[in-house]
Amino acid sequence: MWAKTITGNFASVIHGLNANHLTDQVIQRSKRMILDTLGVGLLGTSTEVCHKVTEYSKIYSSDISSTIWGHLDFRLPPLYAAFVNGVAVHSMDFDDTWHPATHPSGAVLPAVIALSEAFPQKKKFSGLDLLLAFNVGIEVQGRLLRFSSEARNIPKRFHPPTVVGTMGSAAACAKLLALDQLKCKNALAVAASYAGAPLANAATQTKPLHIGNAAKHGLEAACLASQGLQGNKQILDMESGIGAFYTDYNPQTLPTLQSYPWLLDHQDVAIKRFPAHLGTHWVADAASSVRRKLVESSDNLLPLDKIEKVILKVPEVKYVNRPSPASEHEARHSFQFVACSALLDGSMSVQSFTSENIHRPALQELLSKTQLEYPPDNTPSFESLYCEVSVTLRDGNTISDRCDTFYGHWRKPLKKEDLEEKFQSNTSSILPAEATEGIIETVYNLEKVEDCSVLSTFLSGQSARAPSEKLRLL
Repeated sequence: MWAKTITGNFASVIHGLNANHLTDQVIQRSKRMILDTLGVGLLGTSTEVCHKVTEYSKIYSSDISSTIWGHLDFRLPPLYAAFVNGVAVHSMDFDDTWHPATHPSGAVLPAVIALSEAFPQKKKFSGLDLLLAFNVGIEVQGRLLRFSSEARNIPKRFHPPTVVGTMGSAAACAKLLALDQLKCKNALAVAASYAGAPLANAATQTKPLHIGNAAKHGLEAACLASQGLQGNKQILDMESGIGAFYTDYNPQTLPTLQSYPWLLDHQDVAIKRFPAHLGTHWVADAASSVRRKLVESSDNLLPLDKIEKVILKVPEVKYVNRPSPASEHEARHSFQFVACSALLDGSMSVQSFTSENIHRPALQELLSKTQLEYPPDNTPSFESLYCEVSVTLRDGNTISDRCDTFYGHWRKPLKKEDLEEKFQSNTSSILPAEATEGIIETVYNLEKVEDCSVLSTFLSGQSARAPSEKLRLL
């Protein structure tokens, strides 16, 4: 019998979905998401914010522990492993982005990996168990976002992963724990009371905590529900439940389990080529095209002294309007910085956001000449926004270019070889080459892996010592 409430309906779907529901495309897309998330998370372990939360989390101890990505020397209790690894994923704003707007993978993957290590069973969790739980967590986020029209635009008040990411993490962990429908309801209810964080902390070291907390709190909610903790059984039905975050909240029942239509089948994610807010990726591609035109007759050097002004036609997104970024986090959330960097260098990379590059005189000079314009047709949605970059020279000539879809967007997804190159570049300074290759092989064969703990073995940095028998395929 189909549930009478939206919350009961979600609980039925979370409980009822099984590996047979997964389509080939969902499996392939989710494995790309997993590989990319692990790569940006491993790179993120080298950041200052990740070092701070790692040191903080060391005050907790437990007989049960999970892997901290990139570390052979210590482990943490599952909740704090999920927290630290989640922070690492978002520490550089390098993780995937979906539509409606959220970062879906970082809130879910650290939680299910930590949980898979925490409760050793006679029957280990398989790679397919992990894939299913991960996709349930992604699906719940996408369905919740579609209950609000305002969620389709770039957010203004709160950071979406702190709401839907927390709920998705709880759903994924409930699935991995095989909770019954009542406990799935309670996991969602508990998670809702952890949800939400203001967008004012964007472009600071606090923003990565949003993803870490979403992973941690969702895991905690599922574990509390597994112990019988109860919450409101209609948390998804009420304006005072998840509806509190959206002024136009309109929940709908989910499709039946027969031939279940996964959202990931219909809506892929964007995978970033450089670590910054997704909106800046349109800017980077347009600015790089303008640079190519400008340097054709000047020995491949930008004629900085000939530039009068730079105009960026972008959607109005207040927290990405930062004319004078002073830190790497502010630079990652600055249309102006990314445009000027791409004009100067021709492309963007991890190195673009070093202090030396942020404060170089040529960039500061170009920033002083840069202005934003907001065309009324340029809506703040990752589905429809565009960027036009125009450089006016002192002789009166103007060079312009426009980007409607950047490479890495779901309409123009990264090729497999470029995704692998990003992963290998991100992990090269963190893991031995053998561990990096082990992760790639494991993820690409995840639905066939008998014991998913082999993934954590490689994530810790073990390579030659990793027992090869763990990578047995079903």
